[in-house]
Amino acid sequence: MCRNITPLRGLAPPATHEEMEAAALQYVRKVGALSSVSRANRPAVDRAVARIVAATSDLLEELPERRVPPRVDPPLRRISEQI
Repeated sequence: MCRNITPLRGLAPPATHEEMEAAALQYVRKVGALSSVSRANRPAVDRAVARIVAATSDLLEELPERRVPPRVDPPLRRISEQI
């Protein structure tokens, strides 16, 4: 499990829904102390991820633009660059 939550503000192009979901899942797994998502806890995790994605989307829309982009690309962008 990753130790840091991926910064999404200031990306060009802006963060996608999939990137927000990945960051939300990372957050939920971290605070829930889940090394993986089992069938038993999947519904709770899915609900939490959906709520966090909605809050993240609202937050990113309301914050002013960053002067400097994040230092690191989100994991989903790193994978696509390697292919």
